Amino acid sequence: MQRAAGPSVTRAGRLQSEVIAFLVMAVVLIVAPMFAYPVFLMKALCFALFACAFNLLIGYVGLLSFGHALFFGWASYVCAHAAKVWGFPPELAIASGTVAAAGLGTIVGALAIRRQGIYFAMITLALAQMMYFFAIQAPFTHGEDGIQAVPRGKLFGFIDLADQTNMYVTVLIIFLGGFLLIYRIINSPFGEVLKAIRENETRAISLGYRTERFKLLAFVLSATFAGVAGSTKALVFQLASLTDVDWPMSGEVILMTLVGGLGTLFGPVVGAFFIVTLENYLTTMGQWVFVVQGVIFVVCVLLFRRGIVGELAQRLRIKL
Repeated sequence: MQRAAGPSVTRAGRLQSEVIAFLVMAVVLIVAPMFAYPVFLMKALCFALFACAFNLLIGYVGLLSFGHALFFGWASYVCAHAAKVWGFPPELAIASGTVAAAGLGTIVGALAIRRQGIYFAMITLALAQMMYFFAIQAPFTHGEDGIQAVPRGKLFGFIDLADQTNMYVTVLIIFLGGFLLIYRIINSPFGEVLKAIRENETRAISLGYRTERFKLLAFVLSATFAGVAGSTKALVFQLASLTDVDWPMSGEVILMTLVGGLGTLFGPVVGAFFIVTLENYLTTMGQWVFVVQGVIFVVCVLLFRRGIVGELAQRLRIKL
């Protein structure tokens, strides 16, 4: 009887630690506008969701994408265009960007998952750069100027997002909703198959799983959540620009995930807030910010391979 209870106790303990961590995170984010600038917090929340989306792919499937800015950036373009030119309300504008990211994710995923390792990563990078150069030339993106003065509009027709409080609450709800959905995916039977593919794809195939389908679906889900983050960011800053679709954005989300903790639930959130805060305080350094980020990346790889949350969870002997 004691042996049978062991795994149950472990699962219960893990669930308890995750619930407590989520409640603490939610409370901190609710009271955060009292102590920090709301626009900064909204930017961090958008990147946190982006990092969680990326972590779903690399942390739980083992697929490293060098081109995730493709989905983040193009979702922001479509959302901004839908809101400014087509006159869509914010909920439909965000949905438009999300659908565009999901569509691109399906196309890119179908082409890339046929390869593994560095070949997979380079295919995603090549396709992302191809779409970056298309963004420079496409008339509706306005090239280097981007889509500016994007109206935030009224959510559901009566919540004015021009108000910073309303906008922050909306972004917070979107982030928490996306976070919980990703948590549900990870802890579903589908998520268990993804983890099995990450650990030993050959064995998963021998058990009868069509791993390419699972990887493609995981890729599309990751792209979709990245699209939600990109669309939301476009409304927060009322801008969609080349910066969001360029390759340094893909590198930045990789850094956020590694710093926070690869394959951990809360790691990408912590990593995103850490990197965004760092960039905010180092803006006067110009291009030297990238040097600092490079140093942080090297230090994390050499000394903190589990990331901030991974190391903390290891020391406290809990699952985060």
